[in-house]
Amino acid sequence: MIKKCLFPAAGYGTRFLPATKAMPKEMLPVVNKPLIQYGVEEALEAGLNQIAIVTGRGKRALEDHFDISYELEHQIRNTDKERYLSGIRRLIDSCSFSYTRQIEMRGLGHAILSGRPLIGDEPFAVVLADDLCLNTEGDGVLAQMVRLYNQFRCSIVAIEEVPPEETSKYGIIAGEAIRDDIYRVSSMVEKPRPEDAPSNLAIIGRYILTPDIFELIEQTEPGKGGEIQITDALMKQAQQGCVLAYRFKGRRFDCGSAEGYIAATNFCFEHFYKAGKAF
Repeated sequence: MIKKCLFPAAGYGTRFLPATKAMPKEMLPVVNKPLIQYGVEEALEAGLNQIAIVTGRGKRALEDHFDISYELEHQIRNTDKERYLSGIRRLIDSCSFSYTRQIEMRGLGHAILSGRPLIGDEPFAVVLADDLCLNTEGDGVLAQMVRLYNQFRCSIVAIEEVPPEETSKYGIIAGEAIRDDIYRVSSMVEKPRPEDAPSNLAIIGRYILTPDIFELIEQTEPGKGGEIQITDALMKQAQQGCVLAYRFKGRRFDCGSAEGYIAATNFCFEHFYKAGKAF
């Protein structure tokens, strides 16, 4: 059983400056709830209640958010404002939270490797909080992926189709279709130019990884931009065994961009906040 979910959260959030100059990008609110809280809720829905967060300098707000604020709760006790904390209190009561720091920003692969002491030798999920994934008609993306892992017992990446001209923003996969929504990965390239991309199937910020990925990351040389890319380590894993790509059900919003963030806010306001579900 997968119980652990890793949140790499040490990045600077440069695409959202100046808002992220003094505030972690993971704490940007979508309506009245920070991005990382949506991610932890998705993990808990999938049965993952051991939350591991890789932080960096200036990220103390993440730890404070998943902690009890006794003074605040005392001030609003027995008022109608108490309901605003019901969602976060449920997470605090249901999950354990552990933290470690990534000292240097050396890419997503290195960030995941930094979380190894918190994960140990067991399969785990990875969530990039600025990729907000929502499914209003069924299970969340991680719950869908956990079911697949229970069936196939190998690493899985979530994918979606992107316009060909946007392949240079993503890791891109190619592979053999096992069914309409699952591919056995045969090729994986980090941020290729459109003319070099093997497909337009892009990896988004949801992964399930088997623990041997840590050793593969350690063996991975820095790639594009001098960073250690998780796609390079996953490609080694695919060559040695099996990596699946899953076209998930639901919507994904790139909340690291202003356009995606605004679209996510509008969507959540219409589908959750008006219905009283955004607390």
